[in-house]
Amino acid sequence: MFVYGFHSVLSRLRRQADTVRELYVDASRDDARMRELIRVADSAGLRPLRVDGDRLQRLCPGRRHQGVVAFVEALARQYDLAEVLDSIDGNALFLVLDGVTDPRNLGACLRVADGAGAGAVIAPRDHACALTEVAMQTASGAAESIPYVMVPNLGRAFDEMQERGVWIVGTADDAPQTLYQADLPASMACVLGAEGRGMRRLTRDRCDLVVRIPMLGQVSSLNVAVAAGVMLYEGVRRRESALGPG
Repeated sequence: MFVYGFHSVLSRLRRQADTVRELYVDASRDDARMRELIRVADSAGLRPLRVDGDRLQRLCPGRRHQGVVAFVEALARQYDLAEVLDSIDGNALFLVLDGVTDPRNLGACLRVADGAGAGAVIAPRDHACALTEVAMQTASGAAESIPYVMVPNLGRAFDEMQERGVWIVGTADDAPQTLYQADLPASMACVLGAEGRGMRRLTRDRCDLVVRIPMLGQVSSLNVAVAAGVMLYEGVRRRESALGPG
C-alpha cells in the first residue's frame, strides 16, 4: 500500500521505518521540509528515489501527495482491548465510534484522539471503517501512534471497561444534560454515533451517562471528528482543572 504526504510518511519513517519498502520524492523539490524528510530516511538506511511529478501522480492518482510517496507494508498489528486496558496507568480516556464508516472521519477522529492523549479509539467490527489508506492519510501519522481497537461485540467491550472503572459516556441530541452541566467521571469512554443517525439504541442503553453538545446556531449537529474533539478535550480540561496549577 502507499502512504503519501509529509505528515504520514515522516510518521512512518520515524516509528516504523522497517515497514517502508520504497520512498519516492519529487526531484524538483529541495526545500527545508524535503531535506528534513530525506535526512530522516537516510538515518533509517533508506535511499529515496527522486522522480518527476508525473511518476508521483501515477503512483497516487488524484491524491495530494505533496511530492512524497512511500510504498509500505500494511500495519499488521491487531490490538486487543484487554491489552489496551492493562496498559492504562491512572485515569482512562477512550473514544468509541459506533457506526462511523467514512474513512476520512475515522482518520480525523484518530488525529483528534491522539492530540487529546486518549488511550485508544474503539469500534465494533461490523459497524465501522477499517484502517484504510485514506483513513491513515487523513490521520496524518496518528494511525501509527494510537491503538485502533476493533471489537467483535461493543456491549462486551463496555462490560470490560466498566469492570475497570471506566464510565461509558454517550452523546445524543435529546440528552437532558449538556456536556458542560454533567458531572463527568475521571475515567471515561466517549461514545459517538454516525452523523445523522447517532448511536444505535442498544449502544445508548448500555451507557452510564448520556450528554449533549449544545448547538447554539442554526446547524443541528457537528461532524463526528469535531464532536470527538469537543468531548475529549472537555475531559482533558476537567482532569487538568482537578490537578490544579503546576
